[in-house]
Amino acid sequence: MAVRRRSSDALPEARPPSCIFEFVRTLDRFRETGAYLRGHFRLTSGLHSEEYLQCALVLQHPTIAEQFGKQLASKLGKADLVASPAIGGLIIGHEVARAIGARFIFTERDAAGKMTLRRGFTVKPGETAIVIEDVVTTGGSTREVIEVLQAAGVKVLGAGSIIDRSGGKADLGVPRVALETMNVVAYQPDECPLCKQGLPVEKPGSRPTS
Repeated sequence: MAVRRRSSDALPEARPPSCIFEFVRTLDRFRETGAYLRGHFRLTSGLHSEEYLQCALVLQHPTIAEQFGKQLASKLGKADLVASPAIGGLIIGHEVARAIGARFIFTERDAAGKMTLRRGFTVKPGETAIVIEDVVTTGGSTREVIEVLQAAGVKVLGAGSIIDRSGGKADLGVPRVALETMNVVAYQPDECPLCKQGLPVEKPGSRPTS
């Protein structure tokens, strides 16, 4: 499958990247660490795909996580806080927060599956925030975090991710950036050619599909 990459537009007030981190090729890091997988996968969205990016495998290396965080921070303006959905966005969100000098919080799902702030995390009306995720496919989790913050009176300035699998099509309602934008074909389960070939499906992510 051909994968097309393109540059993402920077958010307003973006800062120039440090030359030390400017030339890191994101997908090369995934391949080097075995985090770029090929096969038959069921995504968190429920869609099927023959490509999967296992961010946990690449972010287990602190130097790479730091590089990715600084690269994303170079595309983002200042904010009071950075927020991420657990569990995938935790490491990269923390690295972005460190790079821009903001505090970091994360959301979790309650027993009913609703995204919420827990563990004593609080936000104040009028604060500004950036939402960071590891991979965006449909943007569902990121939108839920944005809605939690906005409901509390926080101004969400933008969003970022290491990978955008949507080809730039995911609409989050705020400006967003990614280190790598990919056009990856994903299928509804009943239309999946890999299923029709009888290939077993894997679910490598951290959250069960519905």
